[in-house]
Amino acid sequence: MADNSQSRTARKNQQKQSKKQNKKPMVRRVLMTILLVGIIGAIGVGGLFAYYVSGAPSLNEEKLSNPLSAKIYDKDDELFADLGSQKRTKISYEEIPQVLEDAVIATEDARFREHIGIDFRRILAAVYANITEGFGSQGASTITQQVVKNAFLSPEKSIERKVQEQWLAIRLEQQYSKDQILTMYLNTIYYGNNAYGVSKAAEIYFNKDLNELKLPEAALLAGLPQRPVGYDPFEAPDLAQERKNIVLDLMVEHNKISQEKAEKAQNVKITSMIEQGNPDTNIPYDAFLEKVIKEVKQKMEGADIYKDGLKVYTTLDQNAQKKVEELLGPNSPIPFPDNKFQTGLTVLDTKSGAIRAIGGGRNKENINDSWNYAIQGIGRQPGSTFKPIVDYGPAIEFKKWSTYHQLNDEPYQFQTGDNNDVNNWDNRYMGWMTMREALARSRNVPAAKTLMEVGIDQAQSFAEGLGVSFQNDPMYEANAIGGATHITPLELASAYSAFGNEGVHNEPYSVRKVEFQGDRNPVEFETKSQVAMKDYTAYMITDMLKDVVKSPAGTGQAANVSGLPLAGKTGTTNTESGGTRDSWFAGYTTNYTISVWSGYKEGAIKQGKDIPQQIFRQVMSHISQGVETADFKQPSSVVRVGVEAGTNPAKLPSDFTPSNQINYELFVKGTAPSKTSQAYDKLDPVQGLTSQYDKEKGTLTLSWSYNQDESKPVVFTVSGGAQGGEKQTIVSNTENTKAEISNLEKGKTYTFDVVAISETNSENKSDPASVQVQIPEEQDPDDILDGIGEDEDNEDNQNNGENDDNEDQEGSNNNNDNNQNNDSDNNDDDSSNNNQTNDGSTDGSTDESTDQEDQNSSNENNQNDTSNDGETDQSDDS
Repeated sequence: MADNSQSRTARKNQQKQSKKQNKKPMVRRVLMTILLVGIIGAIGVGGLFAYYVSGAPSLNEEKLSNPLSAKIYDKDDELFADLGSQKRTKISYEEIPQVLEDAVIATEDARFREHIGIDFRRILAAVYANITEGFGSQGASTITQQVVKNAFLSPEKSIERKVQEQWLAIRLEQQYSKDQILTMYLNTIYYGNNAYGVSKAAEIYFNKDLNELKLPEAALLAGLPQRPVGYDPFEAPDLAQERKNIVLDLMVEHNKISQEKAEKAQNVKITSMIEQGNPDTNIPYDAFLEKVIKEVKQKMEGADIYKDGLKVYTTLDQNAQKKVEELLGPNSPIPFPDNKFQTGLTVLDTKSGAIRAIGGGRNKENINDSWNYAIQGIGRQPGSTFKPIVDYGPAIEFKKWSTYHQLNDEPYQFQTGDNNDVNNWDNRYMGWMTMREALARSRNVPAAKTLMEVGIDQAQSFAEGLGVSFQNDPMYEANAIGGATHITPLELASAYSAFGNEGVHNEPYSVRKVEFQGDRNPVEFETKSQVAMKDYTAYMITDMLKDVVKSPAGTGQAANVSGLPLAGKTGTTNTESGGTRDSWFAGYTTNYTISVWSGYKEGAIKQGKDIPQQIFRQVMSHISQGVETADFKQPSSVVRVGVEAGTNPAKLPSDFTPSNQINYELFVKGTAPSKTSQAYDKLDPVQGLTSQYDKEKGTLTLSWSYNQDESKPVVFTVSGGAQGGEKQTIVSNTENTKAEISNLEKGKTYTFDVVAISETNSENKSDPASVQVQIPEEQDPDDILDGIGEDEDNEDNQNNGENDDNEDQEGSNNNNDNNQNNDSDNNDDDSSNNNQTNDGSTDGSTDESTDQEDQNSSNENNQNDTSNDGETDQSDDS
């Protein structure tokens, strides 16, 4: 056992020694592998570094002193601006004040005077910060690196570009002094508001030369290059104030100033420091270029249009932009009330959303106002221009309302709020009206009611589809009349363009393509496009908005361009005292959409409320010359139907509805009315038509009666002619119920018709009432002629009567058809009267005499039905 035990022990020791011997080669192999990988890695990194460095550009002194400018092209690829040098004023190192140098070095590169172009301590600190706080939390670029990056390299973020930047920074430090490098930096860095270089920035922001700068001003300038747009003292004074104070703290930290001086400078407000200098008027189309610059920065992170040598292809239409500049310039034909009266406008391509022109404001060279009223900030309240967007557009989209839909303009209140009465602009109410009329007349009450029927959520969803943001202003009831939301002319034009583009909304854009220096591929931009509404909604809104500018009741007649198919809407907002704060007009054709705002930066408009309409008309007229402008095409989803006015719900007109009581309105297909109105019936014929012939005058008088309805006025037309001849109109459109006819031929038989005609609908006519009249032959005074008359039964019976002057009249009736009574008489009256019934049968002819009247009055029971001499017979038709 002992031997076996020792044997086992010996074996264990041997195994341990064997393992130790085996471990040593393994450790050596691992170390050798690590070393080999390190060597290979170093060679690889070195090779990659060498490869990257080999592609670095050379240090071109011209580019260091004159950085690459951007070339800007219009929609036709024609160069219209070469940016960069125009906004720079070069300085020498001796012109840099010490306070500015201290502020810049403390902020941008505290060890600028010590490093070799790159700062290893700063690199390590940046690596640590990026690991612990996230990538991009801290940069490591020195002032020298920023100079070479701005002068030679593209804005893209890549390892290759960073390696080249560091390499070139080291080489730059070898060839130039620190003073020269600092001067290069201050001459080329961008400070916002199109100011490139610190000298130009001092002029733009403070209207000062560099040697006049004080500590707070130097601190602000030193802090701007990090985010020149975000810290813009004009647009964001609060953020600029914070940035300035951070710079002052850094100056204390690096022993450039005392804490006391810092605190004193921190108490200086940005608004008290700013005094805008004159802008560089050599830069064309500043307002449009401002949008281009912002768009390049938004779509291409890190790109700098002023120094990267970019070629930017824009959507600018120089023809449109020049007209805008003319109208907003000092020699404008527009009658602006005063120099403080401001205007902002945007011109878009209706189909694509491309921005064709921008008007940022007036008199910028004379006032302390760099605001671009077309695109900056949250905008102004849009007033009634918002009604198609949140009221009537959603009503058609979601409820399929017709343009005839009836709305009652009456006293009304919002459901929420303290001052919740809804008032119209004229403080009156007009009762029931169509949606078309409510929009054309810009009535507020119908709009508010429409929003409530549509619902806040659906209205907001519809508006957001048109690019309207409610981020700053939540959706309220007051938005029904544009009293809560704020919007810029660019945003409003964008929304309206969708109505003119068959419901398709395109995000507005100003940049089509960007080309870079070197081998980098161009970047082409595509606009965001979406179907924002049904085609029937777009067309029906457009058709109603045509009435705003075309109809006599429309509020936008001053914007109309004769012969041009266009649509648009006016809008105003009021101050608390009742004055007008904002005035708007937004309108469009199938080619262009224009939105114009006018007003004061603060205060009410006393004159010039229609100036947006005037500007719109002149711009639209100018840019539409020589351009074919198609009318808006009615889609198959819409039908145009005649509706009888006043019917509610809508009904079709009858055959007798007056034409001026028929409205032709638009309906979504499948929703048009099917029932016919019975409000208008065919007119009744005239009653009691009689005739009376005056032999002495030779005239015939027709008389009739009519059951007149005051709500349906009628007129009468009399026509007639001799038997066998053509009838002619004798009296037209008379309100009288009697007509006198002359120039009748003796012995002829005439037929006359009387027709009642609706005064409001000439097509609604009654059946004719007719009468037939025989005009007596001319008689010799010495002759005694027989007069023969037919009774209503067309019998041959005749009654003969005889009388003498003032004698009792005797008459006898003969029952035989062929018997006749002859009488002789001396009459004093030669008149002969024919009386007819309205069925056209002839009862008889009479001559009346004074003697006969006297005798009839004394002998009431004695009457002769007829007298064959035609002198004393009288017959009345019933």
